[in-house]
Amino acid sequence: MTAPLQPDIQAPGGEPRHITCYLDFISPYAYLAFEALPEALRGLSYRFSYKPVLFGAMLKHHGQLGPAEIPPKRDWTYRQVLWLAHRQGVALHMPASHPFNPLPLLRLALACSPEADPASPSRYVCETIFRHVWQGGAEAADPARLQTLSLAMAPRRDVNGEAVKTQLKRNTDEAVALGVFGVPAFVVDDKLFWGLDALPMLQACLAGDAWFDGPGWNAGASVAAGVRRR
Repeated sequence: MTAPLQPDIQAPGGEPRHITCYLDFISPYAYLAFEALPEALRGLSYRFSYKPVLFGAMLKHHGQLGPAEIPPKRDWTYRQVLWLAHRQGVALHMPASHPFNPLPLLRLALACSPEADPASPSRYVCETIFRHVWQGGAEAADPARLQTLSLAMAPRRDVNGEAVKTQLKRNTDEAVALGVFGVPAFVVDDKLFWGLDALPMLQACLAGDAWFDGPGWNAGASVAAGVRRR
């Protein structure tokens, strides 16, 4: 069981800080982080926006292979996420095939976004799509399942319309411009946190840990690259 969904939590007398979560439903780590967020940030003051992005486009931009494109890393990734789900008490079943084409799911999420904020679907929408992928072990991109999912979610806009396609590209370009290189990624003010294992760091930042205003945050940028591979 996961904690109750709490998209907005405000401490008494405090101004909630805004967190933007960049995600792609293809990532099991993004799913595990999504399920862990309410408990990880319980009692803190924050507001949340979820922004679907195309992880594959980020990999291409940065010249990287995805974890599932390196056979030994693929095996480890699947083994690790199943263990992490077991430890978190989260239901996670590998889809029948992975990786898969996430575009229909990303576009569906954005097509369900409110008119006031077409870049950011609700937590409920994201939860429904994540669980479509990561619970049950079926084909995530199966056309019949996608059609059933879309009918159930009743999107506000045309899933395959230009407005939705453009918004997905805009979200992805925005993330890349902010330095996002993987999912899940969380942006608070000018700070970027990457990955499921960054949740304690994100929690500490929101809780006011003074370290985040000291030299430690930017210390890595001063380290010279000793060797560069061609």
